[in-house]
Amino acid sequence: MKNYKLRRLSDQPILKTSDVKPSVDGFEVLGAFNPAACLVGDEVILLLRVAEAPRGKEGFILVPLIEEQNGTPELAIKEFNEPAAPYDPRVVTLNGKVYLTSLSHLRIARSRDGIQFTIDENPFLFPARMDESFGIEDARITFLEGKYWITYTAVSEHGPGVGLAITTDFKTVERIGMILPPPNKDVALFPQRINDKYMLLHRPMVSDIGKPSIWLAESEDGVHWGNHRFLFGGRGLADNPFAWEGAKIGAGPEPILTDEGWLLCYHGADPTHSYSLALALLDKNDPAKVLDRSDAPMLTPELLWEREGFFPNVVFSNGWIQWPDGRIWVYYGAADSGVGVAELVRE
Repeated sequence: MKNYKLRRLSDQPILKTSDVKPSVDGFEVLGAFNPAACLVGDEVILLLRVAEAPRGKEGFILVPLIEEQNGTPELAIKEFNEPAAPYDPRVVTLNGKVYLTSLSHLRIARSRDGIQFTIDENPFLFPARMDESFGIEDARITFLEGKYWITYTAVSEHGPGVGLAITTDFKTVERIGMILPPPNKDVALFPQRINDKYMLLHRPMVSDIGKPSIWLAESEDGVHWGNHRFLFGGRGLADNPFAWEGAKIGAGPEPILTDEGWLLCYHGADPTHSYSLALALLDKNDPAKVLDRSDAPMLTPELLWEREGFFPNVVFSNGWIQWPDGRIWVYYGAADSGVGVAELVRE
């Protein structure tokens, strides 16, 4: 993959957290980042992950989540005394239970030039099921058989699983439900059947044995998945040249078919939780065969707004587009606080 380069198209974020209005009265937006991306006609559509939380109350932690009320999932806010000891502002354990301190949803941003975006005021997908009770995160969009298939991380007290929704116009959307149970995330669907099978990439979580890695699965109907196979994992240790992907890796946007094979963008994290972007190439007829991988990251957190934010030192992509003239633009979340864009250039 040495003949590919990622070149930033702007040294400033094209979208910032401050550009997004809260969707709930009394909430504030903590982050707008990690967008899925696609072209719909001549319009670029981004599905931003928007993390919101109730405005602070001194001495208390306010946790937004979905709870069943009279058998119906509804937005609720739990109030806890703030711990005296230092704590992670994103994930807290209170009364023996783990909570997220924000609730994420998916919000549409639209553009004609791919740089200047108008952001919808209302969510496109807001948590509405108990398996989404802690939020909807980090979508991917694949145009497949005339529809836009949206995979996303559905988070609940039982962990992160993978949800699926389908739209034809980004005005109405049908929730299909959870297609991979917890713990799993980073699902990217291939944009066509291969050997008459739907195929996807996913990232099972691990416990005491192994590290997070990219897997392949197939399906007859796009909903029920099997024949799960390990595809590739991080090569790095703390003291070797691949440390940048040594802690974890995961698939990015939907693969793009090229003359050489399926081009895959993926992220790697090092032991300090700094995230970078890289490429892999899979065989076009059998994507279980990895033909090539980046030896070094193609994009790392270098600019101030990529290094400082809600979660520092992160460039993370789950959305790219291919323009009609063949240009590929990669949209990436930066420090969980904004969105940048870079062009993938072949030299």
